[in-house]
Amino acid sequence: MFNNEMMADVHFVVGPPGGTQRVPGHKYVLAVGSSVFHAMFYGELAEDQEEIRIPDVEPPSFLAMLKYIYCDEIDLCADTVLATLYAAKKYIVPHLARACVNFLETSLSAKNACVLLSQSCLFEEPDLTQRCWEVIDAQAELALRSEGFCDIDAQTLESILLRETLNAKEMVVFEAALSWAEAECQRRELPPTIDNKRLVLDKAIYLIRIPTMALEDFANGAAQSGVLTLNETNDIFLWYTASNKPELQFCSKPRKGLAPQRCHRFQSCAYRSNQWRYRGRCDSIQFAVDKRIFIAGFGLYGSSCGSAEYSAKIELKRQGVAMAQRLIKYFSDGSSSTFPVWFDYPVQIEPDTFYTASVVLDGNELSYFGQEGMTEVQCGKVTFQFQCSSDSTNGTGVQGGQIPELIFYA
Repeated sequence: MFNNEMMADVHFVVGPPGGTQRVPGHKYVLAVGSSVFHAMFYGELAEDQEEIRIPDVEPPSFLAMLKYIYCDEIDLCADTVLATLYAAKKYIVPHLARACVNFLETSLSAKNACVLLSQSCLFEEPDLTQRCWEVIDAQAELALRSEGFCDIDAQTLESILLRETLNAKEMVVFEAALSWAEAECQRRELPPTIDNKRLVLDKAIYLIRIPTMALEDFANGAAQSGVLTLNETNDIFLWYTASNKPELQFCSKPRKGLAPQRCHRFQSCAYRSNQWRYRGRCDSIQFAVDKRIFIAGFGLYGSSCGSAEYSAKIELKRQGVAMAQRLIKYFSDGSSSTFPVWFDYPVQIEPDTFYTASVVLDGNELSYFGQEGMTEVQCGKVTFQFQCSSDSTNGTGVQGGQIPELIFYA
């Protein structure tokens, strides 16, 4: 009987003017599935209307809700899931609302985290809000540079700019705020002039910690943007250089960011007179985790014959597809310590899926290598599992070899 005129005793005109769709319904079925429909049709204030207008819900989302009520089938897609969540909340269909939130959590990434943060606050979904903050904190520069960042409301902008754990350079925060201001000017039908950008930013401009930028970033970027007044620019230059610093409206305390954690998979390390050699071959290991994390880089061993420089190509793959890679050099001091190498941006890792961490090292010196490797490592609240990788052609495996550490944010 879903979306069927047969025996329909009510009709809904769904959607905004100019985009409506007439949908048939059956009062008894709808009342069983939603307490709101029950009150609407059989409550004390029920009105005997044959046609009900619903201008604030999109037709595909309304139909998705009815399909769940009639058929107990959940049919969600990325384009309509937020509108479906709105409909499920409005008509108090809790199981469908939970399914929408689960879908959003699964599809959450740096590209859509800021928009979903705004929506999760609107829908009062604290778990989704927390997931959004985890992504925004760890992948802050990607989130701030995403197109979705420019679509958020002013309140969400301020909450992001206030964030102490934002893992981003302040120059990136400043540039993102200017991009948002330009989009806000368009929403308010204002010319995107410097004055109007400052107008729409309002007090949010003072949440950007401009004095914590490198002096060169400030001089070549923020100081020449035109968004700051002449007095503000002058005072910030004095704050950088003068011993008697002026008072500023901008916070001069750097953000704490996120503290990276390290998962160490070996219980000991060693070196021998003929190991560990590199001839452009790949050292690789597979790993999986039980909760979402963000891999920022690897900890690698250095030379066992005194100080030396290595060139490293680091790579992270999922099911054979490269998610991130970087060519980098690092200097080792001859100790058995590990030395961090970083990806350009932290990489989101989903739970219960194996990923492949690889490194191709190039260096003349022999290096340390790990021993007594563990298949499972508990690191804070995250459990790592390791298994050998078929990509490894230089001897690294679970029991021994290279890539002793995974550096991550949780």
